[in-house]
Amino acid sequence: MTGTPTRVLVLNSGSSSVKYQLLDMKDGGRLAVGLVERIGEQNSRLVHTPLPGGGAARRERNGPVADHAAALKAVAEELAADGLGLDSPELAAIGHRVVHGGLRFSAPTVIDEEVLAEIERLVPVAPLHNPANIVGIRTAMTLRPDLPQVAVFDTAFHTTMPEAAARYAIDVETADAYRIRRYGFHGTSHAYVSRETARLLGKAPEEVNVIVLHLGNGASASAVAGGRCVDTSMGLTPLEGLVMGTRSGDIDPAVTFHLQRVAGMTSDEIDGLLNKRSGLVGLCGDNDMREIRRRIDEGDERAALAFDVYIHRLKKYIGAYYAVLGRVDAVAFTAGVGENAAPVREAAIAGLEELGLAVDADLNAVRSDEARIISPEYARVAVAVVPTDEELEIARQSFALVQGAPELTSGEVNA
Repeated sequence: MTGTPTRVLVLNSGSSSVKYQLLDMKDGGRLAVGLVERIGEQNSRLVHTPLPGGGAARRERNGPVADHAAALKAVAEELAADGLGLDSPELAAIGHRVVHGGLRFSAPTVIDEEVLAEIERLVPVAPLHNPANIVGIRTAMTLRPDLPQVAVFDTAFHTTMPEAAARYAIDVETADAYRIRRYGFHGTSHAYVSRETARLLGKAPEEVNVIVLHLGNGASASAVAGGRCVDTSMGLTPLEGLVMGTRSGDIDPAVTFHLQRVAGMTSDEIDGLLNKRSGLVGLCGDNDMREIRRRIDEGDERAALAFDVYIHRLKKYIGAYYAVLGRVDAVAFTAGVGENAAPVREAAIAGLEELGLAVDADLNAVRSDEARIISPEYARVAVAVVPTDEELEIARQSFALVQGAPELTSGEVNA
């Protein structure tokens, strides 16, 4: 091979899984995608799909994968079988999704021991995610110690929030001592979707104000002014904000004290309640929006209530972020529910005509993998469906960093 290496391997290491994609940044095309799940169990599984059309079929391995090190070695073997091995000179970097970067990291960052130590210091505010991210990074560094390893942080896009949006109204010394503030999450998705929404409107990101609604099992909203986040719904942790699949979103903090005093629940039990047994599943027993809509069609009152609570919270955030931005050019729906659940989009926008928002029923009903406008021509504010691509965003930011290109890595790494 001659010329500059252009491939980026993107790794998303969870507590018991590793998702991966290999992309070629010449055109953003995917060369392979895969998933290792149930790491540490006897029934572990690796699913690997080489792309595009090289004749190789989807492959699956079943059997115990002891740990993340074993998982990444298996991934390397699958890639090598397709001529895409980690030893390839065409590999420019490995990009890692890291959930929490605190205030220090506001841009993608080449990982060294100092960076790893800071990610580890943030474990108390991201106990479910940062430890797994660290394991994935260390394993990848062992496999390719000569290659740039880049951390792309979920929180980075939100570091542009003004203090008025990021601060909680509690004692400043206490907040600073324990790093208590709004950090926000899903940042790679919000960055990608806000920029793609501007492109869809035929404008530069700096010219556009967008409300982004990332609606999956986890859900978050952001207010993006001229390409910069000025507010977001998730806070110190991913629990705050919208109603989610299993998370409560916004709740009176005194509920926790009440449950301790009256129900005798421990902090761990309350944590489990609010993160795993609340949201849609807490309201109706299901966190799949398709199943909830099916139950509503059959007259299920609990499912209808869950849907109404979900939509009510969503409308509140649309209205709040409209006020924060002052002028809104577009509202963009993304992620699993946002991209696929037409009834959610319709209900969330219904009644907001005085704000210049409307949905065209026929356009909204169309299913497509393409970014598209679903508002009527007369609407003052565009309503869009913009499929997110967090892996492509991580690859772009990682590649831009190692190539020294500033356009996708704006921001600073604060000391």
